[in-house]
Amino acid sequence: MGEPYNFMHNTTVIKWESELIENLKAKISGNSYWQNRLSSSLLDRELAIHLGVFVEPFLTFIIEGRKTIESRFSAKQCAPYNKVNKGDILLLKKTGGPIIGLCEISQVWLYEIDPGSWAEIRSEFSHALCAQDPEFWKSREVASFATLMRVTRITTIEPLYCAKKDRRGWVVLNP
Repeated sequence: MGEPYNFMHNTTVIKWESELIENLKAKISGNSYWQNRLSSSLLDRELAIHLGVFVEPFLTFIIEGRKTIESRFSAKQCAPYNKVNKGDILLLKKTGGPIIGLCEISQVWLYEIDPGSWAEIRSEFSHALCAQDPEFWKSREVASFATLMRVTRITTIEPLYCAKKDRRGWVVLNP
C-alpha cells in the first residue's frame, strides 16, 4: 500500500514552486526569448520547467559553456529519468545557494546502464560532461539509470533564491 497523502507537504511544495515561477518571470522580464519560452512551458503540458541543483565546478562549467551535456545518474528511476524532454527549461541552482541561470534542453538520452552503455556514455560524452577525472565515473558506478541532456541557450540571471529545503537534486516544477 502506498504512503498516505500528505496535504500539508503538497501545499507547501506548490507554494514555493509557484512563488519561484513568479519570481523567475520578474528576473527575465527584459529577455523576450525567455519570456516567450517560459510562457510556452506554462501553457504547454508537453514542456516542463526543471530545477537542477549543481555542485562546483560543474555549475561554472555550464555557465561558461564548457560543459554542454548535463548528466544525472541514479540507482532507481527518478527525475529527470523519463521526466525531461527536448525543449524543456532547466533552472541552474547552486547547491545551498540561489538559482543563477537557466538553459534549454535540446536533446535527451536515456540509458538503463549495462557494461555496453557505460562504455558508450564514457566514450561519447566524457568531454562534453567535463568528466575526465576517473573519480567522476567511480562515484557513479552504483547507478542503474542515466539521463544525459544537451544544454543550450545558457543565460545567467540575477541570483534568485527559492524556499526549496529538501535534498532532491532535481525537481520537475510543472509536470
